[in-house]
Amino acid sequence: MISREVTITNTIGLHARPATFFIQKANAYKCSVWVEKEDRKVNAKSLLGVLSLGIAQGMTIKLIADGSDETEALDGLEALIHTGFQE
Repeated sequence: MISREVTITNTIGLHARPATFFIQKANAYKCSVWVEKEDRKVNAKSLLGVLSLGIAQGMTIKLIADGSDETEALDGLEALIHTGFQE
């Protein structure tokens, strides 16, 4: 199991369209992936779970992955976040 902290930089945070891109990317990996914000941890492959965290611009979240492709998953999700979700 590995984890990594990332800061959300896009203007609307992880809402609707960006969250959809995020969960689609998470679902591309075999490993389990979670998003943690403060004291809450949700399945990164669940749209409702990710949206329920209310992640806004400037917030730091922790990405956690566990499985055979965990490093690739965190690298891919972090890259997506850093591109600003193509906004």
